[in-house]
Amino acid sequence: MIDLRSDTFTQPTPAMRQAMAMAEVGDDVFGEDPTVNRLEARVAELLGKEAALFVPSGTMGNQIGIRLHAGPGDEFICDLHAHVYQYEQAAFAQLFGISVRTIDAPGGMLCPQEVEEHLRPDSIHSPRTTLVCLENTHNRRGGRVLPQDRVEELCAWAADRGLARHLDGARLWNAAAATGVPPADLVRCFDTVSVCFSKGLGAPVGSALCGSRDHIARARRLRKALGGGMRQAGVLAAAALHALDCHLERLADDHAGAQKLAAAVREAPNLGLIEYGCDTNIVVAEVAPALGSASELCAALRERGVLTLPISPKRVRAVTHLGVSPQEIDQAAAALREAGG
Repeated sequence: MIDLRSDTFTQPTPAMRQAMAMAEVGDDVFGEDPTVNRLEARVAELLGKEAALFVPSGTMGNQIGIRLHAGPGDEFICDLHAHVYQYEQAAFAQLFGISVRTIDAPGGMLCPQEVEEHLRPDSIHSPRTTLVCLENTHNRRGGRVLPQDRVEELCAWAADRGLARHLDGARLWNAAAATGVPPADLVRCFDTVSVCFSKGLGAPVGSALCGSRDHIARARRLRKALGGGMRQAGVLAAAALHALDCHLERLADDHAGAQKLAAAVREAPNLGLIEYGCDTNIVVAEVAPALGSASELCAALRERGVLTLPISPKRVRAVTHLGVSPQEIDQAAAALREAGG
C-alpha cells in the first residue's frame, strides 16, 4: 500500500535508528540529558528564540503555548479550521478553563479587521481576549503557507493591543522549504511557536516549544504537570537532531511529489483542488457529486493500492513524505486520475 494519509506515517531511516541507538542520555526531568539539551539549543537557534523545550507531541506544545498566554476565564482567537481547535479535543478548555473564539478566515489567515470585531469588551461579563493563534503551514487549508507580510501585519496589530501571539508551526519546516525564508524570519513576530519533528522530518516522536527563557521555564513546569516530563529522552532527541541534519533539504522532494498529485487531481473530471491549491506537501481534493462522498473516493483509491484520508464529507487529503518513493507518487497520481474519472 502507498500510504498518503499523513506524513506521520514515516518510519525512522536506518541512519536515524543508528543515531538513536548511539545517543548519549541522562535524566531530562533533572535537565541532565545532553542530547535533549543539544536539541533544545539547536531549535532555539534555528527559530531565533531564547530557549526551547522538547515535548512528546505537537498537541502538548500547542496547549502549553496557549496556557502561557491565557488562564481560566480567558479567551484566544484562531481560525475555525485551525488544528488547535479541530484536532486537540478542546484541551485548553478541559485542562485550563480557557475559551476560544473562532473566525472562518480565508486560507486560515486572520486579518486585523476581523479579529478586532471579535475582541471582547472590557467587561466583568465577558472572558478576556489575551491571545491570537495562527498555523503555518495550515493543515486543513491544503498545507497553505501563510503570506508573511500579512502574518507580520497581524502580529504587529495584536502586539499594539496587548495580545500575545502563538504559532502552531507543526509544518513550519515545509513553509521554510517552500519559500526559502529562514524559519527564524517566519516566526520572529510570535511570542511562542511549536514545531514538530515527527511529520515531514521523519522522526518517530517529538515536538519543541520555543520562546523566551521565562516562557520556557514556565513551560517546563506545565510539561511536568501534564505528564510530559521524560527521562532518558535523548534517544528520541537524537532522532530529531538527525532529522534536522539530514531531512530538511529533502522536503523539496515532498513538495515536488505533491505537485504531481495536484496535477492528477486537476486532470480528473470529478475532482478539484481546494481554492488555495497546493503550496507544500498536502493535497486536498474536492469530490464532485458524481463520485459520491470523500469516503467512497478513499475506498476506490484503497482498491488501487493508495491510502488517503477523508477530512470532511466531500474532501480527501493526501500527504507526501519521505516514506513514499517517486515511483509510488506516479502510481498514486495514476490512481487519482482513474478513481476521479
